Amino acid sequence: MNLLATFLFIGTTEVMFILFIAVMVFGADKIPEVAKGLGKGMRSLRDASNEVKSEIKKSSENHKVDTKITEDITEEINKVKDEIEDFSGSIKREQ
Repeated sequence: MNLLATFLFIGTTEVMFILFIAVMVFGADKIPEVAKGLGKGMRSLRDASNEVKSEIKKSSENHKVDTKITEDITEEINKVKDEIEDFSGSIKREQ
């Protein structure tokens, strides 16, 4: 999969336009500060979501909730995903 061409379904031209607008709005000297702030915000969001996940997991273990079903479902989903990728890969090669 070409990550550059499908980055958020935005093409190169659109990315360049967004960068141009960002430079016009914030100025070239403020872009690193803005990026650093966005990075810190994303990091804190990820940490908070991981904390919530761990709290839910601890609570389910304390109340003896069976979480095996989620592992089984995830395993089945991954199997189906792999089968679809194998099938679509053969179709892509034939074109």
